[in-house]
Amino acid sequence: MWKTTATKASAIDGSSSISTSEAFTVQLLCGFGLAFALWVAKNICSIHLVTDPSNTLLLIWIIELPIVILLYSRYRRNRKHCTYLRAVGRGFVALPVGAAINFLGAIALGAPVTIQYLPKTVNWSLMMSLFTTVPASSVLGSSWADWRRIFAQTKPNGSVEYLICLPAHGAIIGGWFGAWPMPLDWERPWQEWPISVSYGAITGYLVAMVLSLGFALAHNRSYLPKRD
Repeated sequence: MWKTTATKASAIDGSSSISTSEAFTVQLLCGFGLAFALWVAKNICSIHLVTDPSNTLLLIWIIELPIVILLYSRYRRNRKHCTYLRAVGRGFVALPVGAAINFLGAIALGAPVTIQYLPKTVNWSLMMSLFTTVPASSVLGSSWADWRRIFAQTKPNGSVEYLICLPAHGAIIGGWFGAWPMPLDWERPWQEWPISVSYGAITGYLVAMVLSLGFALAHNRSYLPKRD
């Protein structure tokens, strides 16, 4: 009975249906990777976002990247036509593409364009791409309809899409809020680009990861078979 219900749910969602425990494991491992990257930066490299934002962001996306890609590629669409390695490759290709979009968006919204800030902006853009476009690319591929539905219309279908949609929006919204203190005349070192924006993006990403588990749980419960 449960297999039949899960199959129907998958057909309705158009995506792989995963259990709540599996969704929790995915988000836990992604969160652990982020925490481990910050730990390495502080305890091994003796840096953090305020003292060395460029190299700290570099460590974050380098350590987190394989975790995100290897996990989300397991839930790829059209498994008959898309192998696991192909999904992994899509994730790696999406990283620079998404970074370019985030880079141009940051410049358009007022990020500094001098050579001094270029490495910071590049590594921030790569981190944001990791939070937003990489998981979606590994799962959805180049399905424009699905990308538009998830990111433009914010209408995820299924537990996997909740794990993609909410953290991505959380990172963007968190980064936007993180940019608010930058123009204020407080003369604090963390107000420099892209420190506060990075803190905001990471915080928003983590909060949305927790929320995505709640939505995934609610979605899975809605497809539980009713007892007679």
